[in-house]
Amino acid sequence: MAASLQQFNLRSVGSPFYLKSASKLSSRPASIRCAAAAPTKRYSITVLPGDGIGPETISVATDVLKLIGSLEGIEFGFQEMPVGGSALDLTGVPLPGDTLSAAKQSDAVLLGAIGGYKWDNNPKHLKPETGLLQLREGLKVFANLRPATVLPQLVDSSTLRKEVAEGVDIMVVRELTGGIYFGKPRGIGTNENGEEIGFNTEVYASYEIDRIARIGFETAQKRNKKLCSVDKANVLEASMFWRNRVTAIASEYPDVELSHMYVDNAAMQLVRNPKQFDTIVTNNIFGDILSDEASMITGSIGMLPSASLGASGPGLFEPIHGSAPDIAGQDKANPLATILSVAMLLKYGLGEENAAKKIENAVLDTLDKGFRTGDIYSAGNKLVGCKEMGEEVLKSVEGQVPAAV
Repeated sequence: MAASLQQFNLRSVGSPFYLKSASKLSSRPASIRCAAAAPTKRYSITVLPGDGIGPETISVATDVLKLIGSLEGIEFGFQEMPVGGSALDLTGVPLPGDTLSAAKQSDAVLLGAIGGYKWDNNPKHLKPETGLLQLREGLKVFANLRPATVLPQLVDSSTLRKEVAEGVDIMVVRELTGGIYFGKPRGIGTNENGEEIGFNTEVYASYEIDRIARIGFETAQKRNKKLCSVDKANVLEASMFWRNRVTAIASEYPDVELSHMYVDNAAMQLVRNPKQFDTIVTNNIFGDILSDEASMITGSIGMLPSASLGASGPGLFEPIHGSAPDIAGQDKANPLATILSVAMLLKYGLGEENAAKKIENAVLDTLDKGFRTGDIYSAGNKLVGCKEMGEEVLKSVEGQVPAAV
């Protein structure tokens, strides 16, 4: 498989395969009920359960990955490593060197969630979130794809009126490794009057904008050929530069309709008329905010996956919800975002589109049958926990296998 962002294939998967124990990935037996044939493909996956509900949703999602592998003739080797708060407790740092090394050597990285109240008062370099930023930087994943789709089964869960939310299908392409989150100078100091100040720098080089713009255009080409670039070019020089570069790149994609929108207007329009958007490309901080806003249109942040891609090397796949420490260990978490992240891992990370589609179909089938975790529950459906929701998805995956004659 050639490494090509145009095809969203991250790397050649012909690297040496290693299989390490994944016994910690699940507290229950793996739900592998049958196998289609002897494995013909082998991939190594670095699994980062993280904090809070992360280990619970990862356990369910890896069971789904094991099952689809057995049905599709794919063998997965899992290596579990610590990151975030769990890594702080174990090693004293949020991203141990061994974790980053394992991630770089794998074919894809699956992350649960990081953070929690326990570490909120830590200094910045010892916060779980610092580990995530370091992981993204270390893997050189600069393009974050965040879909926000209102599924027909969950349209009534949206906080927007049905006629506004119905049919929404947005892909936010967020630049991930530049901008104000990484720009320098930054820090806390004093100004010329001796007053204490905090400062950060929003800065982008042309190559950073050009490469994320191309991902935006290529994503739009695969969808409805409409791309909206979001900036704040009426105020910020960095955004003026962003708009100029995106406009220049547009000449390479004459089949895509490009529009521009200021971020404050985009935030309003996402609530007023979200169906006007198809693909959005934007910088790091605006993408962080707008993708979370878009997620709530769908009814629950617990439903949405993400993929972070680089020019080469493994991609990082994770749900966009947080670690939810208030419900951790209570079997209340919604695992569907992590399961759908596994589908994105298969599709964008490994090029296994058939396997990815089966997982997506299984999630839809499970929702069609009325199973709901608490965050998406409504009267008339069946309330289930994290583990039971996972079991139902596994049943739906198996249900797509033709009966033996």
